Amino acid sequence: MSTADHGARRAALRRLLTDRELDVLIVTDLLNIRYLTGFTGSNAALVVDAADEPGAEDGTVVCTDGRYVTQVGEQVPDLRAIIDRASAAALIRTLADRPGVRAGFESHVVTVDALAGWRDAAPNLTLTRCPRVVERLREVKDEHEIGLLRRACTAADVALAALIERGGLRPGRTEREVGRELEFLMLENGADGISFETIVAAGANSAIPHHRPTDAVLASGDFVKLDFGATVAGYHSDMTRTYVLGSAADWQRDVYDLVSRSQAAGRAALAPGAPLAEVDAASRSVIEAAGYGELFLHGLGHGVGLEIHEAPGIGKAGAGTLLAGAAVTVEPGVYFSGRGGVRIEDTLVVREEEPELLTLTSKDLTIV
Repeated sequence: MSTADHGARRAALRRLLTDRELDVLIVTDLLNIRYLTGFTGSNAALVVDAADEPGAEDGTVVCTDGRYVTQVGEQVPDLRAIIDRASAAALIRTLADRPGVRAGFESHVVTVDALAGWRDAAPNLTLTRCPRVVERLREVKDEHEIGLLRRACTAADVALAALIERGGLRPGRTEREVGRELEFLMLENGADGISFETIVAAGANSAIPHHRPTDAVLASGDFVKLDFGATVAGYHSDMTRTYVLGSAADWQRDVYDLVSRSQAAGRAALAPGAPLAEVDAASRSVIEAAGYGELFLHGLGHGVGLEIHEAPGIGKAGAGTLLAGAAVTVEPGVYFSGRGGVRIEDTLVVREEEPELLTLTSKDLTIV
């Protein structure tokens, strides 16, 4: 399996910094530091120098505290490391010795108090807001990242199959019992952890988009909606499947078919350059044409990677276009309050030819 090329990611970031006429970027978001260096500790800061060349990154430096001396040496052998508990402040002090440096910072995560402290420590440093510039790079996944996403999706697929095979989805069990077993099975089948608290929503609860599992008991005739995901090496999967217990009523078959057709239309609309709002509209219009547009209560999907929800956001107000290599969800739903609802969700990668489906569990209406 390929390994992450963190040097190439930093080189791509340097090009963005040059375009913005910045000399350095001060990175304090831990996920962005992980993306750029591979470091997974709980305290770190990073300065990326736009003037560095590959293999000669003299101005790029990572800082962490004494707990991670060994870890930073193992995970980031290609960068100079400074050991200081106040990691960001320590790096600011190194920049104070470089007069005229134009420094970008992650204004979406840096607090007002922290920024004031930086200005006091380096009054001659020009600090420029630079929100979400690393997240812009993260939107397009490299093949190493896509490999990890595949593994996370496989762990979820296998766990769901095992849950059903062993009779774990049946009348008489509670939502909590089903959720805990599904999470256990993901860990047993290759996951490092879970992406988020597993949603198990039975009967009328299935009409609540983000219902949290309770002691509600599954009953014959219920819709049961399962929204869950696994993590592998920090990368998340996200999948929703909706089942019927015992036997399906005509209205359940009809709404399931409607959401299935909507989801297929959304998947088909995924292409590089497609406007995000138009992808949402391709799926939403199917439900609207059936007269249930007001029951589709959320956006069509979102990016997924080191975070369970990241760029791009696919919805009515989505700005911009899809990029080749973006990993996204497609998850339309129709929810009848007090009665039940259906959501069908996949994780996919946008490709030039057609989207690559990562969540492979069948989407046919399944009676358990």
